[in-house]
Amino acid sequence: MTYRLTVAQATVRFLANQFTERDGIRQRAVAGFLGIFGHGNVAGIGQALLQAQRSGSPEMPYRLARNEQAMVHTAVGYARMRNRLSTMACTASIGPGSTNMLTGAALATVNRIPALLLPSDVFATRVATPVLQELEDPRAGDVSVNDAFRPLSRFFDRVWRPEQLPQALLGAMRVLTDPAETGAVTVCLPQDLQAEAYEFPDELFAERVWHVTRPAPDPLAVERAAAAIRGARRPLIVAGGGVVYSEASAQLDRFARETGIPVADTQAGKGALSWDHPFAVGGIGATGSPVANRLAGHADVVLGIGTRYSDFTTASRTAFRHPQVRFVNLNVTSFDAGKLAAIPLVADARAGLQALRPALHGRRFTGDFHDDVAAWNATVDRAYRRKGGELPTQEAVIGVVNDACGARDVVVQAAGSMPGDLQRLWRARDPKQYCVEYGYSCMGFEIAGALGIKLADPSREVYALVGDGSYLMMAQEIVTAIAEGVKLIVVLVQNHGFASIGALSEQVGSQRFGTSYRFRSAQTGDYDGALLPVDLAANAESLGAAVIRCRTTADLADGLKRARDADTLTVVHIETDPLAGGLSSESWWDVPVAEVATLPSTRHARTGYVEGKRDQRHHLRPGGQ
Repeated sequence: MTYRLTVAQATVRFLANQFTERDGIRQRAVAGFLGIFGHGNVAGIGQALLQAQRSGSPEMPYRLARNEQAMVHTAVGYARMRNRLSTMACTASIGPGSTNMLTGAALATVNRIPALLLPSDVFATRVATPVLQELEDPRAGDVSVNDAFRPLSRFFDRVWRPEQLPQALLGAMRVLTDPAETGAVTVCLPQDLQAEAYEFPDELFAERVWHVTRPAPDPLAVERAAAAIRGARRPLIVAGGGVVYSEASAQLDRFARETGIPVADTQAGKGALSWDHPFAVGGIGATGSPVANRLAGHADVVLGIGTRYSDFTTASRTAFRHPQVRFVNLNVTSFDAGKLAAIPLVADARAGLQALRPALHGRRFTGDFHDDVAAWNATVDRAYRRKGGELPTQEAVIGVVNDACGARDVVVQAAGSMPGDLQRLWRARDPKQYCVEYGYSCMGFEIAGALGIKLADPSREVYALVGDGSYLMMAQEIVTAIAEGVKLIVVLVQNHGFASIGALSEQVGSQRFGTSYRFRSAQTGDYDGALLPVDLAANAESLGAAVIRCRTTADLADGLKRARDADTLTVVHIETDPLAGGLSSESWWDVPVAEVATLPSTRHARTGYVEGKRDQRHHLRPGGQ
């Protein structure tokens, strides 16, 4: 039996019948479509989604996005909240509509998060070449702008003929549902092909369940890992996002309590253990806590669980200073498991901990970090309540938001100075409470990502913490959320510029050049005139949001309560002091400083940079020796 369908109709029907299953829990693999229609997809995917909606078959919800990059962020937020077991498909028109998704594709792949991208493409027949928005390459007739997705995607295909669609879709699903290989999945659909009919076999549309397994580690690898940990004197665990995605918090809790090994967390791993867990020592690395970084400096064996060891996690490879330090990496991805010349333990985080725990039975470590943790918590308490000058500090704003959040609420952030302050200060009480996208650290993720998170779990309050720089880049999904009746709490922090890069600019001797939102001065030629009369609260109001303006942290606490009680998207606006210093991580990050300069500030910064480089290591010592 066959079905005569267009390629677009077949694509929608196929995706509606894909499911994932792990631990007996089944859910839609592709929960719906996000899209913006143009001439490249309005007659194809657009028509197919309309037909599905009008007929009720297949069930495939569609949501109108306002920015193509943002809709990929929404899909990522959704997939992250669903532990990578469900995502959304994103459809865009030919040319700029599709290339607007490139940044989102990079973000998804860097963070190992599944997102299905269906960019429209040039005519397969080439009968009218060059068509509107087509890039002509004189060297090759089969190249389009969509080839830019190739290095950003974990799977890439272009369907030139209807016969190729089944293989492309099955290949896409294989990668979307593989925790070791997942990321952006791109299937390019030429605009004429989308509307072309074909007799598709009915087997293509049968219900498929993609079983997401928990790969167990090789027993010999467990023995090697256990031997290394047993021989340690001062071990440390680094918990990454893999702990959260594999739902291994209970296993990590038991492992830490039985072995006595302290647990530091990465940005993606924060919340894997509650902040007040007796063996939690806070964030690690360039944006981490001094407690975790001191432990890292003395650790002789580091057990990394589900971490890809970014430069922030390793403090640009200056965090782990013990001369004989060895690494054991438990990761579902062999690429990450092999980093830092580690003993690789390739497995699902939950399955790996379950195998490793009995291998360490009877071995318990004692540490002297509990007093340091208590002292650090007292320091955070003071930072949360620090007054600052005329305007509140960003740390105090974070403290108010943290106090307002319930245990199951979610904070969303991505870029600027807030990710660093959040990793140092935020007190997460749930594995899903903390969603800071710091793999790509993409400005504009916050509101769009929060939308996806709320769609994935409507039972949670979702707080999008966004600076004025990120807000100006991508606030459009406020409109999408309002249209969909999705309630978000957007905390809009205005500091009149790029606070993070301003501080970094000062650190590298560039004197905060080009980082303030000010008028250009006629006298100096620089942006050091009066502040720009930008009213972001009014802008949010114009997009349909309810807006609460705050001046003090007391105002903010009241505003957050009102926003929580509201039944619609609310923007809570507050200004902060961009020059207020924050708590130090007692760590370092490698940002090269000009080797020669006439500016004294740059020469001074170069001296400090050279000193920091002295602690940098390659970590090439074989893990098994």
